Amino acid sequence: MSFFTDLAHQYIDGEWRQGKGSWDIIDFNPYNGEKLASITVATADEVDRAYRSAEAAQRAWGDTNPYARRLVLEQALRVVEEREPEISDAIVAELGGTRLKAAFELHLAKEFLRESIQLALRPSGQILPSPTEGKENRVYRVPVGVVGVISPFNFPFLLSLKSVAPALALGNAVVLKPHQNTPVCGGTLVAKVFEEAGLPAGLLNVVVTDIAEIGDALLEHPIPQVISFTGSDKVGRHVATVCAANLKRAVLELGGNSALIVLDDADLDYAVDAAVFSRYVHQGQVCMAANRILVDRAVEKEFTEKFVAKVASLRVGDPADPETVIGPLINSSQAEAISTLVDQTVEAGATALLHGRADGNLVSPSVLTGLAADSPVLSQEIFGPVALLVPFDGEDEAVRIANDTPYGLSGAVHTGNIERGVRIGQRIHTGMIHINDGTVHDEPIVPFGGEKSSGLGRLNGESMVEAFTTQKWISVQHGRSQFPF
Repeated sequence: MSFFTDLAHQYIDGEWRQGKGSWDIIDFNPYNGEKLASITVATADEVDRAYRSAEAAQRAWGDTNPYARRLVLEQALRVVEEREPEISDAIVAELGGTRLKAAFELHLAKEFLRESIQLALRPSGQILPSPTEGKENRVYRVPVGVVGVISPFNFPFLLSLKSVAPALALGNAVVLKPHQNTPVCGGTLVAKVFEEAGLPAGLLNVVVTDIAEIGDALLEHPIPQVISFTGSDKVGRHVATVCAANLKRAVLELGGNSALIVLDDADLDYAVDAAVFSRYVHQGQVCMAANRILVDRAVEKEFTEKFVAKVASLRVGDPADPETVIGPLINSSQAEAISTLVDQTVEAGATALLHGRADGNLVSPSVLTGLAADSPVLSQEIFGPVALLVPFDGEDEAVRIANDTPYGLSGAVHTGNIERGVRIGQRIHTGMIHINDGTVHDEPIVPFGGEKSSGLGRLNGESMVEAFTTQKWISVQHGRSQFPF
């Protein structure tokens, strides 16, 4: 596909170039195995060149009038709108996203670009009083300088833009490393959008590479002051450790093990719809997905019957078919891991109301129940189409089960009494929770992030200003200070 081969390069200092590494990343279509592109990896020297190009370009960009920076973001939005069908096809081909998923990702990407346009004008300073006579304290909001962004494979276009666009809008330069499974949608496509939007050379650099080639060069490099990472908590811990050792700020959006709670007074048909979407959207490869569906025993039988029937009706197959709901997992190792997890959990005593099977990278949905309270599957993130149904007796038990996980990202509570839902939501240790809705939500101006092993810091809205700018204190003495010697 020429779309992919045209973008199968590194993008450094405004130039498209071959990587200088000794091996290639092969970009495959996870549904049919088609080779989309081959990209020679970037070396540590090329990462250095990318950061130095970013540093050099940022000086003028940081001084650029924010209204001028905003024009580039506006043009980037227009580019995405004009190329939406092409980008949608790329999402389907490179990551196995369904047509529905591609539309969902593109909708959010455009919303976040619109918010980034506004962010260019958001930073504001302060004048603070001083106990020293004649002194004026000015506090400025200034760009951090250069931001390193590492994005995941599940929503690569959106989650790259989500950090890249605000960082640029706020006067920074960026070096972006996409996931190896989505080097185009998560990396070089983003570079192409901003190139067409007129972003000056050097401000956005994309390095397609792997830790096997560069080690921790992306994290340890002295130029970037902030690393924005979205991915697993295992890798996130490593990122945090390296950043701390190098006195860098880390913004970490990590995994989850969300619980969707169905109380005894819930609208069950609606709760089923919310639960099925929250668990199976993009094959369950979503950090906010509802791994665990907690159901009050008073409504367990009716809810379970309706839930299983709806899940069984989901169409599994070619993501390019508009009728498909469940497409392929990102690669064969993920498909094998999910199938093994289901088999092992059933062998350990769980009941499979639906037992999904793998066909290549396609894995049909599973619904498991009858899990032991200490089953390890209850406390881990499952990045695949597997739902765990867990009964409970009363609100206190629901809260205890929901909190019994090292993660704390999202969640939902379904009830006929909104304030009852809010009270329960306040007791659940997560960064986000939704009453009478699904668990998978992201909005441009609402703080997004998790507690516990689900991350550090927040993104979106004012949180972007916190993440990608720093404060600078400049004092002015209008009189004369008195010194003790």
